[in-house]
Amino acid sequence: MARRIDVTGTGGVRLAAWEFGDPPKTDPAQDGRGAHDGHTAPEGSPGVLLLHGLMGRASHWASTARWLSARYRAVALDQRGHGRSDKPPQGSFTRDAYVDDAEAALEQLGLAPVVLIGHAMGALTAWQLAAKRPDLVRGLIICDMRASALGAASQREWGQWFESWPLPFATLADVRKWFGEDDPWVERPNPARGEFYAEVMAESPDGWRPVFEPEQMLRSRETWVYDAHWEELTQVRCPTLVLRGLDGELGRAEAQEMVRVLPRGQYAEVADAGHLVHYDQPEAWRAAIEPFLDSLTLH
Repeated sequence: MARRIDVTGTGGVRLAAWEFGDPPKTDPAQDGRGAHDGHTAPEGSPGVLLLHGLMGRASHWASTARWLSARYRAVALDQRGHGRSDKPPQGSFTRDAYVDDAEAALEQLGLAPVVLIGHAMGALTAWQLAAKRPDLVRGLIICDMRASALGAASQREWGQWFESWPLPFATLADVRKWFGEDDPWVERPNPARGEFYAEVMAESPDGWRPVFEPEQMLRSRETWVYDAHWEELTQVRCPTLVLRGLDGELGRAEAQEMVRVLPRGQYAEVADAGHLVHYDQPEAWRAAIEPFLDSLTLH
């Protein structure tokens, strides 16, 4: 079950936040444990805010959020330009806009002090927010996001990649096949990647197209790829887990340097996982973050 809650981001942009949890059981006869047993955390439970990566959406966190909802108030945010949130044609897609949106969501939802869990671009937003507002964040998980600058060549490659998409796709099966097998960026068949991209497609009169505007994704990306982000890491005061997939985009040496730079950094990795760690290996991903989450409850 996911409940939509609209929040207002910076500049008045409407953002869709999704609170996950299984509905409580109402019939004590169902399992003999009482009327309020279920998988939804009790009132007053600590909050978790999950931030997806570029092109992603809150629903990519569904399995993680439902798992977390037994102990936390688990909310995933569709960031501006993504999912069901506004995609203003002339809107701001700067780093400040994304960070301020997440800050506004935390305050309007009453989640703080929160555990932030971010993937890729969402991880960068998370650690920039943790650096800016340490009072709002009690713990941070960075999933497969680099702190070093990626550079102009990377941005050009992304522009060319978007142009290579064979839009529109005739069916969702075609989406899964292209992104899971035929995309030149795929080194070996990856069904999880196909499912990831199927989740961000919507049916239009001529076929299936992304729910986001590729041009807005490039505008979002160009606000971070030319810069390194080590300085913000040094300003993160809360316990922080840096996690990578062994075949992801964050290399081990850079991840361990991020841990060293962070005042309270820890390291974890997930085998047989690429960039989409929580999609590639959901059980191993949960096993990797659970000890860190447990450690936060002890303090």
